[in-house]
Amino acid sequence: MTRRTDSGYGGIRHRDIEVNGVRLHLAEQGEGPLVLLLHGFPESWYSWRHQFAPLVAAGYRVVAPDQRGYARSEQPAAVDAYTLLHLVGDVTALIGALGGEPAVLVGHDWGAPVAWSTAALRPDLVRGVAGLSVPPLPVSGLPPLAQSRERFGDGFYQNYFQRPGVADAELALDPRSTFRRVLFSGSGDRPGSDRPSGWVVPEGLTLLDTVPEPEKLPDWLTEDDIEAFAADYAEHGDRAFTGPLNWYRNIDRNNELLTAFHGCRIEVPALYVVGDRDMVTALIGPDALRFLLENLTPKLHRHVVLPGAGHWTQQERPAEVTAALLDFLRHLDG
Repeated sequence: MTRRTDSGYGGIRHRDIEVNGVRLHLAEQGEGPLVLLLHGFPESWYSWRHQFAPLVAAGYRVVAPDQRGYARSEQPAAVDAYTLLHLVGDVTALIGALGGEPAVLVGHDWGAPVAWSTAALRPDLVRGVAGLSVPPLPVSGLPPLAQSRERFGDGFYQNYFQRPGVADAELALDPRSTFRRVLFSGSGDRPGSDRPSGWVVPEGLTLLDTVPEPEKLPDWLTEDDIEAFAADYAEHGDRAFTGPLNWYRNIDRNNELLTAFHGCRIEVPALYVVGDRDMVTALIGPDALRFLLENLTPKLHRHVVLPGAGHWTQQERPAEVTAALLDFLRHLDG
C-alpha cells in the first residue's frame, strides 16, 4: 500500500509493507544490490536523507524503513513486542520481501545493535554491516539496567525511560521542541560537547529539563528538518514516542532471551564510524571499544573517527559518512 510519494528529496518513493504482522513504512530509491539503512532513537527514515542520492548514483538500491514502533510505522501495543529478536526478525523479513539477496546493513544508534545482531545471527542474509555511533556489542545488546544504574544512577536515561508513561508524555507534548532539544544536545555543536558524558536526569528534573532548546540550530539542521521529523511522528499523537521507548524497556529481556548466543562474532566484513564528541565514546571508553572491535569484528574494514562530530553522525557529517560507506561498498564489491 502506498501512502505518500513526495518526500522533499527527489525520487524517493514511499510505501508500506507488512512483515511479521506489523506494518512498516519504507523510503526507497534506486536499483541494484540492496543497502538497508536502519535509523536510531528518536529518528526516522529521514535521518538518512543525505545518503540516498550518492548511494543510488553509485548503483545501489537504497531502502530506509521506519523501524517497528517508529514514525509512520505501526506501533504494536505490547511492550514485549519490541525485543531485539523481533527487530532482527523484521530486518530478515524485509530482506526476504525485497528480493531475498544478501544485503548490506547500515545502522545508526539503536539501528546499529539491530544491524550488528542481524549480521551475527543471520550472516547468510548479510554481506556487509556498518555501525554508526554504537559499536558491535554482544548479541544480547545493551548492558543490563542494573549495571547502568550502578554506574550512573537512577537518572541515567536508559533507566529513566523505564518509567511507564513518563518520558512518553514529556517527549510527545511538543514534538518539534523535542527534536530541536534532543538533536542539538547530542550534537558536536552543543557547548561542552568536547567533553562528552552520559545522559543523566538529576533528581527533581524532567528529561527535557536537561536538554534546553537551542537559541539557534546548527548549520546541519534546519527548521524544515525539524518539521519533517515531527510530521513523521504525527499520526501517533500522545503515543508518538511510546513505540521507540519500548525498545529501551526490553533491554533486560534481550539479555535473558539471547544468552544462548553469547560469544557469537560478526563474521562478515564490517565498518564502524563514530564522532569523537559522541556520548557513546564516553559511555564505552577507549579500551572497551578497542576490545569490542578486535574481538567481535574480525573482518573490520575500517574504524572511522569524525573530529568534531557528535552522536548524529550521518546528519552532522553527511559527506564524510557517505564517503566511508561508498569506500566500504567498493571494498565489498571488489
